[in-house]
Amino acid sequence: MPGQSRRKASLVAPAERPFLALGLEGSANKFGAGVIKHSEDGTTSVLSNIRHTYITPPGEGFQPRDTALHHREWALKVIKQCLVQAGVSIHGLDCICYTKGESPILYLLISSSTVPKGPGMGAPLQSVAIVARMLALMFDKPLVGVNHCVGRMFLIFVVPKPNNCPTDIEMGREITGAQNPVVLYVSGGNTQVIAYSRQCYRIFGETLDIAVGNCLDRFARVIDLSNDPSPGYNIEQEAKRGKRLLPLPYATKGMDVSLSGILTSVESYTMDKRFRRDGKPPENDDDDIITPADLCFSLQETVFAMLVEITERAMAHIGSKEVLIVGGVGCNERLQDMMGIMAKERGGQVFATDERYF
Repeated sequence: MPGQSRRKASLVAPAERPFLALGLEGSANKFGAGVIKHSEDGTTSVLSNIRHTYITPPGEGFQPRDTALHHREWALKVIKQCLVQAGVSIHGLDCICYTKGESPILYLLISSSTVPKGPGMGAPLQSVAIVARMLALMFDKPLVGVNHCVGRMFLIFVVPKPNNCPTDIEMGREITGAQNPVVLYVSGGNTQVIAYSRQCYRIFGETLDIAVGNCLDRFARVIDLSNDPSPGYNIEQEAKRGKRLLPLPYATKGMDVSLSGILTSVESYTMDKRFRRDGKPPENDDDDIITPADLCFSLQETVFAMLVEITERAMAHIGSKEVLIVGGVGCNERLQDMMGIMAKERGGQVFATDERYF
């Protein structure tokens, strides 16, 4: 592999010059490129962060083949814009990083036994891997595979961390200033409560079936919410107009949660005779109606309450006063507010990142 011998050198030792890394991410419907600078004094800065999202019509999800075609169409455009914004040349980069997935084809494209397999959609991941390898070969740059959960592209060269340290978490720590938090990692494909214990990050709780982001996205399709900018964001906005909290299954099981039954239950309300898709009462002025806003509100309140509960248990277990929320769903302001109430009651605080990093 190009630059393999260079990649073995430690980049966490005191540096004589800044290191620049280009990161490429495309495990789902968003293709992103970013440049991070690791300075001689150990500080890091994001020089650019450019993304383009494949958006499907309301009621539809994104298919692997179509998403892969989107990434191939936009890859070079996004990368060029990324380098221009960062003010660097591709010749000045020290390495090229890419999202490494579980697809066997990726191992034929790029072999790297030191990087664990990560989650993501096979076809989009292959597109990103092909682009990354092409650039590495053309410009003779080291190629670094990054597990989507274990590392976002921005903090490849931060301060020394344990071998299994999730850099997604370290990105959040670097941005927010959190020191030793319990981490709630919530996205379209992940729902986990993680904390640092005995010199490594450990999973204290997780979903037993579907991820919270997948649950929200699927329900958004049921009620035909727009996918622009994202289904989860539009559910959040719709929930702000909700006035009725409907009963839904509350499924915490120890430190774990189950979300598939909640999704089935909230979907069943759309078949109820009281459901009004347009949110308007019938002609007889009957106030006993169920609106899409009520369903979004009820779904958010129930699911987020479950996440707050298992996060609080992890805080009590390790004695932490900090919560760090990462992942796409972590941008939800209602989730941050509910977590903040819990943390404040425990004398702690909440840290969260925004949509720029997901």
